[in-house]
Amino acid sequence: MKFSRNEQHSPGNLAKTGLVCFAICLFVCLPNFACADEAVSKPGVTTESFLSPRELLAAGGTIGYVIIFLSFLMVALIVDYLLTIRRTTFMPPGLAEEVHKLLADRKLSEATKLCEKHPGFMGRVLAAGLLESQLGYSVMEKAMEDAAAEQSARCYRRIEHVAVISTLAPMLGLMGTVWGMIQAFMEFEMKANPQISELAPGVYKALVTTLQGLAVAIPAIAAVAFFRSRVEELSMEATLLASHVFADFRRAAQLRKKSRPGSDSDV
Repeated sequence: MKFSRNEQHSPGNLAKTGLVCFAICLFVCLPNFACADEAVSKPGVTTESFLSPRELLAAGGTIGYVIIFLSFLMVALIVDYLLTIRRTTFMPPGLAEEVHKLLADRKLSEATKLCEKHPGFMGRVLAAGLLESQLGYSVMEKAMEDAAAEQSARCYRRIEHVAVISTLAPMLGLMGTVWGMIQAFMEFEMKANPQISELAPGVYKALVTTLQGLAVAIPAIAAVAFFRSRVEELSMEATLLASHVFADFRRAAQLRKKSRPGSDSDV
């Protein structure tokens, strides 16, 4: 049996999601930039922050822009996970009932074709069991367990993308801060009569990248924890439901085995 390559996620959908998130971020950030410029242009108007959003971006430098790119990528991945790691994608409504009915009618080929039309978690687990239907329930159960473990591992590997961002962003921020501190002290050293107050602007601007890295890492860590628990919950529920689908098949196999005491086969 061959499944189509219609996975739960696709590069095209992920790219579209990233573009949408990028547009939303621009829609949110541009008014802030406009308000900051307006506050600077009008005398007597003070801003709540010592740096405007545009100045924060400029202070971050090249590393800051890399961190901002990671933030857009993180948002795109989180939105994609919210759309794919759902109960309806793991367990399509009505699939378990339809397969159970077809198994009761001994229509294994129809049940297999139905699973091919739903190449998600539940469809692949049920299809793995149906492939081994001629070898007995014990072999079917082992095939379903292996398929469930494979599908769970695939979902966990996807979540690791956000985990990498949660680790990479603060490290990039730290590297940007160290580089900014080096530059600040080099400029401070070259002055004839340096004052301590002249060092402060370079120092606090160097810390901007650390702030940006933490701002990306904190929600990324929270998202990884949430989606890991979500995958574990849905995969266990889907595996349990798949075993219930084959409950009558297992019972019938055991009854046939008891009716033939001399047979060692499960079916």
